[in-house]
Amino acid sequence: MITAGHVVLYSRDPEADREFFQKVLKYPHIDAGEGWLIFKLPPTELGVHPTEGKESHEFMFVCEDLVTTMAELTGKRIVFTKPVTQHRWGRATAFRLPGGGEVGLYEPSHPVAATL
Repeated sequence: MITAGHVVLYSRDPEADREFFQKVLKYPHIDAGEGWLIFKLPPTELGVHPTEGKESHEFMFVCEDLVTTMAELTGKRIVFTKPVTQHRWGRATAFRLPGGGEVGLYEPSHPVAATL
């Protein structure tokens, strides 16, 4: 039986991104060997969206208060790469990871399945 999901973020500087998750976000982790850290994520949910183009995958962090979370992350020198936009499903932005990648952050306006 499936017992968990495993998110993979590809990075040009994985050590910097691992340090970000470990020291900035303070996510619990295990060392899978040779410094390969695997992080425990907060409760997570999966949405399946339609597309007319090529299938792809996206990872977004969820927060309860976008403005407060952005202020906390900005105080930790995190750079936001997109302005806050309003959607029917919530407010969203994105920020840069130390390794150069970008991840989304959103405050949902719908019930959150991750809390079930």
